[in-house]
Amino acid sequence: MQERPQVRTKEGVVEGVRTEGTVVFRGIPYAQPPVGPLRFAAPAPVPHWDGVRPAAEFGPPPPQSGPGPQAGASDDTNWLTVNVCAPDTGRSGLPVLVWICCGGYMAGTAADPMFDPTALATAGLVVVSVQCRMGAEGFALLDGAPSNRGLLDQIAALEWIRRNIAAFGGDPGAVTIAGTSGGAGSVAALLAIPRARTLFRRAITHSVPGLHITPALATEVTAALAARLGVDPTAAGLAEVAPQRLADEVTALCHDAPAHRDRWGGLAQLGIVVCPVIDGDLLTETPWEALASGRAAGVDLLAGHMRDEFRLFSVMMGLRGTFTDADVTRALDVFAPGDPADYRAAHPRATADELMEIVSSDATFRMPSVLLADANAGAGGATFLFEVRWESAAYGACHSIDVPLAFGTPGSPTGRMLFGDDPAPAVHALSEELLHAWVRFCGTGDPGWPRYDGDRRATRLLDDPSTTAPYPEEQSHRLWRGHPPAPFAPVAPR
Repeated sequence: MQERPQVRTKEGVVEGVRTEGTVVFRGIPYAQPPVGPLRFAAPAPVPHWDGVRPAAEFGPPPPQSGPGPQAGASDDTNWLTVNVCAPDTGRSGLPVLVWICCGGYMAGTAADPMFDPTALATAGLVVVSVQCRMGAEGFALLDGAPSNRGLLDQIAALEWIRRNIAAFGGDPGAVTIAGTSGGAGSVAALLAIPRARTLFRRAITHSVPGLHITPALATEVTAALAARLGVDPTAAGLAEVAPQRLADEVTALCHDAPAHRDRWGGLAQLGIVVCPVIDGDLLTETPWEALASGRAAGVDLLAGHMRDEFRLFSVMMGLRGTFTDADVTRALDVFAPGDPADYRAAHPRATADELMEIVSSDATFRMPSVLLADANAGAGGATFLFEVRWESAAYGACHSIDVPLAFGTPGSPTGRMLFGDDPAPAVHALSEELLHAWVRFCGTGDPGWPRYDGDRRATRLLDDPSTTAPYPEEQSHRLWRGHPPAPFAPVAPR
């Protein structure tokens, strides 16, 4: 048995490592570095190489933006890489899980210990993690460049998987794409892109955001970004700016976005300035529209969200317990799908702080997630829904609490932040349940609980203990039915 396992891909031979019962190959390029003449271009194929390419180390993270924790910048520009982890058994034809690292469309790296694939691979999956361009590199709308470059990267990675995954023991016909937050939004977008639909069989979305933008508003955002940098709002103009400098300016613009609230509306309220563009070319409509209209067929879908999605942000920003009725009024004016008074009527006993959390959780992730389940079920896809209700002492059932559970990494830095240094037995039990739900779903299309449909609305409530019941956020669900997330557009002057 080789200590340094080798696999011949279509592009050349890679040499990985053995660890903890798995074989691991890291930092394999699926496209050329998108710099120099390839800056802001569609992903370019990797030339064939001779000899053996070392694949023991992660590729560098793409430039990171946004207010949250970020991976450090690197001088290495080989950002567009995949990492493959498979059971060290020599088996073939295994289900494949593809994890898209794309938080908020602005940050994320496959090297995050929270995404350690060892437990999933040991359970019988070939796990592939994908890095793609984010922030302005991946999603700013630029004259002279294709739009939605981050999605084009993801498609290129899926095409690499189709060509090569059998050599790692995976079944190219049994690919499940998965992600959380912006990664989940990417998965949802891929459902609506015909070119992508042939490249996967199933989909897992944790906390889908309702984040898409019209070309008109995307153009205004690019103009604002370019003005801050003193360059033209074009691919050629922004190419004059170093990638990390551009990413840092996106972060600054996110911070200053509320100043643009009168024109940018909800986009400014969320503090995110770049996201997929409904460009009429690659992405012609939102996934909710594509599925509901029948222009996209349903797929095997495992979708879920957290009960207290917004809690992570309110706690980390030091705002929990400080929200006023005026704050709620502003949030309702921006996010309520109909008459803002309907929200207050649906939650008559909620305090200002509670209502702010309900509205913000609904608008950011809860309602986009359940409405995607509605649309997929309506399009004929086998659909399974869950809500995490287990509470962290400091953060409740907050955004991202599900990821270390699903990967079996409660001991990772993020896991320790949420669960403490010595996670309770209930945490390990929940992790076992969600991890094995993923494994079953990837292999059979069934995570182990009843399907979700418009009548019974069966939902797995992940808690101590877990139960299956009708969808628990039905008061908000009723308000949002018929109002799927629409692309953010410029706000017309009053």
